[in-house]
Amino acid sequence: WDFLILFFCLPVVIFNEITKKRLLGDMSCRIVPFMEVSSLGVTTFSLCALGIDRFHAATSPQASARPIERCQSIVAKLAVIWVGSMTLSVPELLLWQLARDTSPVSGTASEYCTMKPLSSLPESVYSLVLTYQNARMWWYFGCYFCLPVLFTVSCQLVTRRIRGSDKKGESRSAKHGQCERHLNCTIIALTVVYGLCTTPENVCNIVAAYMSPDMSKQTLDLLNLINQFFLFFKCSVTPVLLLCLCRPLGQAFMDCCCCCCEGCGPDTTSSEGSADSKLKTEMSSSIFFDKPRETPPPLLALGTPC
Repeated sequence: WDFLILFFCLPVVIFNEITKKRLLGDMSCRIVPFMEVSSLGVTTFSLCALGIDRFHAATSPQASARPIERCQSIVAKLAVIWVGSMTLSVPELLLWQLARDTSPVSGTASEYCTMKPLSSLPESVYSLVLTYQNARMWWYFGCYFCLPVLFTVSCQLVTRRIRGSDKKGESRSAKHGQCERHLNCTIIALTVVYGLCTTPENVCNIVAAYMSPDMSKQTLDLLNLINQFFLFFKCSVTPVLLLCLCRPLGQAFMDCCCCCCEGCGPDTTSSEGSADSKLKTEMSSSIFFDKPRETPPPLLALGTPC
């Protein structure tokens, strides 16, 4: 979803700022806010799911006693996260519309998106969208900022307290304990980046809600542009952060990139190095769940995953 934001929403916003024309017209005024709010929902619910997973990993009796999670279970969780985020963002499709304004100085016409429900909507739907517009600021602040930050902090505090009160750390291997600490640091880093990038937008929303009559349209547009670029920064940093902090994911990504390089030949040295890295990746823990193995898999197939 971060890549969708960068490849679709970012060009639309830049094109609008340069030409004062809205790319794709009224459709982009609806799709861009929908995708941006959906991105916040995906990140919010993913952080909550990762916090619960780390809590289960900390409270399991032994590392080897935790079963490997099935692919169907993971797909079901991702479907709930994505479908739930997109469902909560549906009001954004009905809230925004395209507007046009003419500059009194230059006389040039410009297009911009305004938050105004369509009058052609049914009365019941119109009232729901209007209620959403009035409560949007606090809903945005509570669900997409307070929920992931408080949930992640609570899970980390409870996990640390359980580990401190129990003696389970003695039964865990040093390598497994280090891997769990590494995954916990990954989740904390993702939460910190998310919190820092969404804080300016929430502050601007609150200020604009109570001081909008005293602020000019140019100031409001500038604040909205700054908020969008903070979101774009979050979407660009999050994948890089995941690849750098989650070693199995980063190694798998590098193996896939190596397949596309011309210098990735079938020589013995590269094959042995790739096989060794593949073995380390399979024996490491995933960011979503732990996959401890009793015995390492046999090294039958050498070379990259391709």
